Amino acid sequence: MPQSVDFAPDRLLKLVTVSMPFGKYEGRLIADLPGHYLHWFARQGFPPGELGRLLALMQTIDHNGLTHLLAPLRGRADATEPPHARNR
Repeated sequence: MPQSVDFAPDRLLKLVTVSMPFGKYEGRLIADLPGHYLHWFARQGFPPGELGRLLALMQTIDHNGLTHLLAPLRGRADATEPPHARNR
């Protein structure tokens, strides 16, 4: 059974504030990860926990051509979170 994806506003905001903690794209925002990398995770399995849920959400957004919907959140994220909170 496919895993459901949570499109809650706070989760969408995390896509533009949380960075990839490991691998080839370490330090890159989840929202900026390339599609082929997200699709690789979809095939191989997402990591457990919050990171896996965020990667699954971003893969769904990317796969459906909806990445443009994150653009307004990028400015909002900069205005609402202190700099030290962006890389959690």
